[in-house]
Amino acid sequence: MAPWTPFPHAGGYHLDAASVKAQWSRLHCDDAEPCPQDAAVLQAWALYHNGEFEQAAAAGLRAGGAGITVANKATAVYANYLEPGEKARLDLFMQVAGRAEAQAAQEPENANAWYWQAYALGRYSQGISVAKALAQGLGGRVKHALEKAIALAPRHADAHIALGTFHAEVIDKVGPLIGGMTYGARKDVGLQLFQQALRIHPGSAIGMIEYANALVMLEGDPKMQEATQLYEKAAATEPLDARERLDVEMARIELQEN
Repeated sequence: MAPWTPFPHAGGYHLDAASVKAQWSRLHCDDAEPCPQDAAVLQAWALYHNGEFEQAAAAGLRAGGAGITVANKATAVYANYLEPGEKARLDLFMQVAGRAEAQAAQEPENANAWYWQAYALGRYSQGISVAKALAQGLGGRVKHALEKAIALAPRHADAHIALGTFHAEVIDKVGPLIGGMTYGARKDVGLQLFQQALRIHPGSAIGMIEYANALVMLEGDPKMQEATQLYEKAAATEPLDARERLDVEMARIELQEN
């Protein structure tokens, strides 16, 4: 595969293993990942937070163990935000899904093994179309894995966001009746999941963005003003690392387009 597209603000963040460890609870209130004991894994996380996603993925794979989670997060974030080729994006998501599935088989109590499997399959589903993904049975796999992640880590903000997105997108594509009967998707549950995510991590720019998107999908024009306010709040968030910077920039793009 060709070298990954660099993070556009290379050098903008200078976290090292010590500063990542010191700020761990803030840096990882999105994914509830335990702070690693392995120095090599901590260093891989430092690369990730600085936006060196390709190097972080490679370092995580070399470290093994908890490093697989670093590799999966770095790969998934890179694929979602920076990979320009659609086929390459989808291939990367399927790599993450496969690794995370194997990790969950070996470590069934590892919440992020379930989460990254779900995230990757969810983004892959968006890439091929949600309707097609539902027909292939991917929806049930995503929902199960996210519910498992939340059961294992109730303060996993990103899992709440992803499951809220699942409920919203299914209802948007097939309607509330079929969505509820066939896929267990409910508007009230979806909105509550976003609200819970933002209680856990009030400064989550991606949580605000996805909540805004869901409000528009589920409620339409009456919620446009609230959605715009969420985009504005996300755009004004002060990012602590590279991924948060990408989320803030996404919010600013949404505001320009709306």
